[in-house]
Amino acid sequence: MDCAQVKCLALTFDDGPGKYAGTLLDTLKKYNAKATFFLEGQYVKSRPAFVKRMAKEGHELGNHSYSHPNFTTIEPDAVKNEIQKTQDAVKKAAGVEPKLLRPPYGMLDVQTSEVAAGFGMPMILWTAGSRDWATKNSAEIKKQTLAVAKPNGIILMHDWVKQTVDVMPSLVKLLQSRGYTLVKVSDIIKSENLQPGDAFPVPEGWEN
Repeated sequence: MDCAQVKCLALTFDDGPGKYAGTLLDTLKKYNAKATFFLEGQYVKSRPAFVKRMAKEGHELGNHSYSHPNFTTIEPDAVKNEIQKTQDAVKKAAGVEPKLLRPPYGMLDVQTSEVAAGFGMPMILWTAGSRDWATKNSAEIKKQTLAVAKPNGIILMHDWVKQTVDVMPSLVKLLQSRGYTLVKVSDIIKSENLQPGDAFPVPEGWEN
């Protein structure tokens, strides 16, 4: 997928796999859309079948820690442990290891960057959020997502929010009708030449 030629948008789902992931995967399959799932190790462990299916159906698996602590408030060894346990859980469930890290809450610092670099992973944030966790309202989630969608955007969503999964068929159809191709984060960042430990999009205050 060449996002220089195509109007790309990446939908990303955090904190999963949630219990509605199967329904979400059905929708993505129906509309031939790809997504990136930033998975929590504890849920990978309890719902491995979803993770295996995500990989099999061509979606991207990212690491979102094991138990969702704020990486900027814990020791480097604890951050390492959170990441490693999730890498291991995903590998066991799906036979692949995540290559992208999204720190919980999008909170990161130099220490987090150094640990991520040790795993060979860039850190992926988002260009905008659906605010689904806050509104838990299908109409609001749809309206917000459409308002913030832009070429090469990375949208933050959650597959544990039932209203997000419920609205996804009509949202995907609308985004596609507006010319968007729904792709994986790796398609969008291909041209960015990110190095391990880099953050993208660059957080406020990190610009040199």
